[in-house]
This record gives sequence, C-alpha cells and structure tokens, in this order.
Amino acid sequence: MTRTTKFASAALLAGGLVMAAPASADEGMWTFDSFPADKMRADYGWAPDQAWLDRVKSGAVRLTGGCSASFVSPEGLILTNHHCVASCLFDNSTAAMDYLDKGHVANRRDEELKCPGQQAEVMTRITDVTNDIKATFTGLTGEALTKARNAKIAEIESAGCPDTATTRCQVVTLFGGGQYKLYSYRKYSDVRLAWSPEDRAATFGGDPDNFNFPRYSMDASFLRAYENGQPVKTPKHLKWNPRAPKAGEATFVVGNPGSTSRLYTQSQLAFEREVRLPITLTVLSELRGRLITAMDQNAEREREGLDTLGGIENSLKVYIGRVKALNDPAFTKKLADAELALRAKSAGNSDLGDPWADVDAAVSEYRSLYLPLRFTQPSGSLYGYASTLVFAAQERVKPNGERLRGYTDSALPLTEKRLLDDAPVYPWLDELMMGWSLSKAREYLGVDDADSKLLLGKESPEQLSERLVNGTQLADPAVRKALWDGGLAAIEASDDPMIQYALRLSDRQRALDKMSDEAYSGPLAIAGGKLADARFAAYGDSLYPDATFTLRISYGQVKGWEERGNMVPIATTMGGTFERATGNAPFDVAPGFAANQDKIDMAAAYDFVTTNDIIGGNSGSPVIDKDGTVIGAAFDGNIHSLGGNYGYDGKLNRTVVVSTDAVQEALENIYPAPALVKELGAK
Repeated sequence: MTRTTKFASAALLAGGLVMAAPASADEGMWTFDSFPADKMRADYGWAPDQAWLDRVKSGAVRLTGGCSASFVSPEGLILTNHHCVASCLFDNSTAAMDYLDKGHVANRRDEELKCPGQQAEVMTRITDVTNDIKATFTGLTGEALTKARNAKIAEIESAGCPDTATTRCQVVTLFGGGQYKLYSYRKYSDVRLAWSPEDRAATFGGDPDNFNFPRYSMDASFLRAYENGQPVKTPKHLKWNPRAPKAGEATFVVGNPGSTSRLYTQSQLAFEREVRLPITLTVLSELRGRLITAMDQNAEREREGLDTLGGIENSLKVYIGRVKALNDPAFTKKLADAELALRAKSAGNSDLGDPWADVDAAVSEYRSLYLPLRFTQPSGSLYGYASTLVFAAQERVKPNGERLRGYTDSALPLTEKRLLDDAPVYPWLDELMMGWSLSKAREYLGVDDADSKLLLGKESPEQLSERLVNGTQLADPAVRKALWDGGLAAIEASDDPMIQYALRLSDRQRALDKMSDEAYSGPLAIAGGKLADARFAAYGDSLYPDATFTLRISYGQVKGWEERGNMVPIATTMGGTFERATGNAPFDVAPGFAANQDKIDMAAAYDFVTTNDIIGGNSGSPVIDKDGTVIGAAFDGNIHSLGGNYGYDGKLNRTVVVSTDAVQEALENIYPAPALVKELGAK
C-alpha cells in the first residue's frame, strides 16, 4: 500500500453477494454493532467489553482521501500513514520546496500545512434502516427499484444530519442488500499536516518491498484537525504507547477497510477473473510505461509525477495478486465449496427462488455494459473537475430524492470541498492521463463504435487531450467556484472546452447508468436480499459483511509465518535499515537516517506483522493492544494478503505495521519534533 493516488480508478463491479461460510479464527472485518466477543473469547480466553469497544471507536478516524487514522492527543492530533498524506505533501510542494521528498516538521501550529480535499470523520452512531429502505421495493424492479431505493436513502441521510457543516450521514449497503445501516459522523473539514518523514524513509525498498516482509518503512505521519481556525478538542483520543510488540499478544485493528469481494457469487468472480482484472492490468501497465517515459524527460516532471506513479505501481501489484488468487485452484475451490454449502443449506427454502440464477443473469447483462461504462469516463484532474461541475449543476436543480448519489444534500459538502480546494494541476500530467484513457477507449470499444466517435469526434486521443487541457481554465479554483455558484445557467453558457466536452458526454453516461440500474443494480438488490436471508438462516450472525469503507474492527495477534520452510520473524529493528541498504535506489538510506545514524537506537522495533484481517482503506488504522493503547499503525499486508479481497488465510495473510517504538525514535532523534513528543505525553 505504497500511497494514495489522484488518478481515477476504473469502475468496479459492485454489489457483492453472500456465499461465504462462517469466519475462521482471526478472520473478519467486524462492524462495531456486531463484534464477535464470544468467538474471540473462545479463541483467546479474553474479549473486550462494551466500554472498551466504545472507547476505541471514539478515537478512530476516517480520512476521506481513502485511509484510516486515530486521534492520539487531546488537541486533535491524528496518527496515520505517510502514504496517506503523500498527496498533501505533493499538493503543497513547489520546485523550490519539495515536501514529499524532504518531509515536514511543523515546529509551530502556524507551520502546519493545509491538506486540499481532505476531511476527517469520526463515526458517532449506527442505525438500522433496513426495513425502511426495503419497504420501497414493493412491486418494483430494475431502474424503478433503484430510483425508489436511492430516494429513500437520500431522505434518511438528510433527516439524520440536518447540520451538514459539522455532520455527515451515509446509508451503507451491507450483505449485498441484506441490511442497510445509517452511519452518522462528526466531521472536520480543515485537516493540516503536522509531521511527516522524508519520502525515502517511508518508501525504503520501493516497489520491490511493497507487500513484502521484512520491511524497514517509516510509513507514519501526523495530521491535525481544525475547526474555526483552532485545533479541535479531542478528549476521547487513544493513548500513545511507544513500545515494541510482543510475540503472541492480542492486537486489534480499528479502521475503514475499503472494499472486498468475499461474498461474490461464482459468476461475479468469473467476471473479475475473465474481464475486469485482465483489462485493468493491461491498461495500467501501459499507463505506468507512459508515465515513466514522461518523467524521465526532466527533474521537474519526475517530481510532479511521483505521487501518481506510486499509486499506479501499488495498484498494479494489488491486481496482480488478485489475478494470482483467482487462478489458484486450491483458493478458488474454497470459494466454490462455500457457495455450494450455502446452496445445500438453502435447498428447502421455497421463498428464495433461485437468487444465484438471478445474479448470473444480471452479471451476464453487465458484461455487455462494462466496456462502455468504463471507457466513457476519461481520466485526469481537469476532466474530473468538469464532470463534477456538470453533474452537480444538473442534479442540484432536482429534488433531493431524485438526485444521483454524490450530489444529494448529505453528499454535496464533501463534493464541493474536493472540487474547490486549491491543489496544483500539472498540464503535461493531465494531458498524459486523458490521452491514455481515450486511447484505451478507442482500442477496447473499436474505432467505429458510437461511443468512440462520441469521445473523439475527428480528433486523435492526443490531439483532443492537448486541446482540452491547454484550453481549459479549470485549474484555477476561482473559475471552478464561479461555475459552481453559477449553477446550470453558468455551465450551459460556459465556453470552456473541458466543460463543453463533459456536457457532451453526460447524456450518454446517464443513459449507461440507467441501463446498468435496470439490468444489474436493480436485480442485484432483490437477489442480494434473498441471499442475505439464506445466509442468516444458515449461519446466524457468524459472518461479517464485505468491507464498505466504514468503521470495522478486526482482532488477531503478533505472529510470523512460514515461508519456503523458514519462519519469518515478527519484527524488524531500526538497525536493519542500514544492513539492508545498498546505496542504490530504492534501497538507499534516507538522508535523515544517514545524518543521525549515531543517535538512532538500532535495537528499537521498526515494523512488525500480525494476523489481523485488513484490506486497502485500513492504511493508517491504529493497531491497538489489549489495554486499548496504540502500539502501531497498519500500512501494508504481505504478498499473501493480496488475495484477501476474496478470502482470508490465517496461516499466511499478515498485516504489516510500523511500530510506535520506531515513530517515537524518529520524533526524538531523526526528524525531531519536541512539541509533538510533549503532546503525545509518552516520555
């Protein structure tokens, strides 16, 4: 999990459905309203009580940039990963000062750097709204069903959080439509960077070490939440505990796993293996090559493209791991056997019908829609701004219940923030991203396809992207704000070529979404409910829902694993960095480490592994001990965890954690931050 990225990922096949067997030991990303205390007590002889769960829940933070975090001081200080703040460092950098390369230590509060587009959220309440939403399904199918469902969701979210300045409400679909829960959040829209090491300290080992262990990575940083220009008061923070991990001790990861597909049916898994993953690997590999070639032209482009390249390389490794998992006969047999077991347990239930056949039919329809759905969405920050402005203007004139998700009253504040926050745009990079995506669209859709003609007209991908990127003014946040405030009239009157292009595509994009709702999303909502009923009847509450980038807790222990006949140790030490170093990138020691080598405690615990069950989105999650104190921040998984999107293997899957012992060492002796050391209160 190298770092977050700005490039738009491809549309995902959503709506995973229930087919799994009960969770094995240490498996599970559990919701806080259904933590399996009895199961953990049976496994470990101890489990946290409700007061413990409530305490750690109050200190957990979701970062809307796609990561997790935790409050670790009473003054709004937030612990997360370096790769979760890389974009903040990147956005604040210039040719004269490269924060991503050099890191940043704010000695005073007024030196903390604002992070464009970032928002910190603390979950305050979970409310079951399943019956309210399912009641809207009666007599409806296809698009009509999805419209009714979305209207009810918008109504519930709006009623749940009337104060959109400080709260956010989000209805979350669980178990493929078996449950709907309203998650309420206290939000902080002003997030600033307080401390971050050099990029090389966090990314030591680079892509070769990514998703591997042993690791020597200072993948940690501190943010701070502000409100009305002042640091927020956070008395319910978690306690910072800078110590080494202990073999076999129980650990908890509290965070927001992004998305898993463990409850997919066999037809959904086949689509992943046969369609989505091969296409994704091919197009991302080409993008990586194009970007590296462009970055090699000069030092400035190398700096400007680094954040995007890191995200691409991370994604490629993830998708390669998923392909490997879905082509492993032993692994896929477990998934198939779990579905067969659920079918057998449900055989006598005449009320179910055949929801598996319904899913098969929906996926079959989706296969024909997938290419146009994916490739009629060009990439690039500037096109993203234009598309958001166009859709927001068109949606905001509608009643709240009739709008698309992302443009309802509850969602608009974050959409507006991401649109209007000032962040740098590099024209060459935007042109490259857009040209790449358009060339892939022409390749996969075909030159004579109507969508290809809509996207390109008479121009080549390179000509069109150059004209639009060089002609637009959307890099200026003041221009974006004027168009946002001006609404639909301003959008339709705009002569900005990128706005006009987004307008040109919007009708087709809406039509495709409508077809997808009719043929895929609507049928899955009904089938998902039936499969959830089958699952609950067969297994009770012994399963957990797929990840949805909402707050979860997993339990496990500090434990190595056997690799090719050898036991992998539970932890590395700070001194191991210098032993592993070769002097050549990416195994070159960070300058701060080299300059302070004599001050570093070489025996201090650096990175360690646990059996906790995590996935992307958990990056930055606090790793908590039995006493409820923070002993690390999860930042990666081992190579075996890449199949974790579809299933968990307790013998091999491991979470990789940067220890608080190492971070404290960095705060004191490598990138000194005495004010933060005092604030954390450990010494």
